[in-house]
Amino acid sequence: MRRLWTGSMVNHHGRHYRVENARIYSLPSEPPPVPISAFGPKALGLAARIGDGFVGTSPEAEMVQRYRAEGGTGPAMAGMKVCWATDEAAARRTAHRLWAQVGVPGQLSQELPTPAHFEQAASLVTEDQVAESIVCGPDPERHVAAIEQYFDAGFDEVYVCQVGDDQEGFFDFYRSELRPRLT
Repeated sequence: MRRLWTGSMVNHHGRHYRVENARIYSLPSEPPPVPISAFGPKALGLAARIGDGFVGTSPEAEMVQRYRAEGGTGPAMAGMKVCWATDEAAARRTAHRLWAQVGVPGQLSQELPTPAHFEQAASLVTEDQVAESIVCGPDPERHVAAIEQYFDAGFDEVYVCQVGDDQEGFFDFYRSELRPRLT
């Protein structure tokens, strides 16, 4: 990617893919940063070595510390999901319906060969299990506590994704209820 952002013709014959006569003709004024998502030590080492940042999904201080210890200088970023709704029970149902896969444990969530296998594994996940990983409902203190776990772990930036259709309600809630509590 970085070679393509120079505007040069690129050929690459690597272990995992090949690129023949590739060129980007409409270059950005500056190449975009390339943060690397990491869930384990090898990916974290790669993020520290060649990434412009590290992206995680769990508030694990050890991962941030290790990224820095291995030479990572870019931001440590986190992505988390919430399901805001005015009714907690409705939010829990929505989160379970749309994101049950959050409860598929460990390496299983990375290794299933087909979407059908993934659906089978996710069908074993309960609403309570989903609600353990995704903050559900209208309680601003629960949302703040979840976000603060990431900052306490050393993350520089936290990106929050609403699970469900009520994006406008989610943004209104975060603007009016959370922004004042997080600044």
